[in-house]
Amino acid sequence: MGRHKGIMSDHLKEEIAKELGFYDTVQKEGWGGIKARDAGNIVKRAVEMAQEKLANQQKN
Repeated sequence: MGRHKGIMSDHLKEEIAKELGFYDTVQKEGWGGIKARDAGNIVKRAVEMAQEKLANQQKN
């Protein structure tokens, strides 16, 4: 079974990892080095950001 291309850009994941404070682990060990909880927090934050963006678009 092949790996699927992620929906989130690497740039967005990196920015969120920096915001959440574990980007140094990503730099040292790659994405496989982060905890499952941290991966879940990336997804959670990305969803929050998308919801905020959608809410702002609906206001305008």
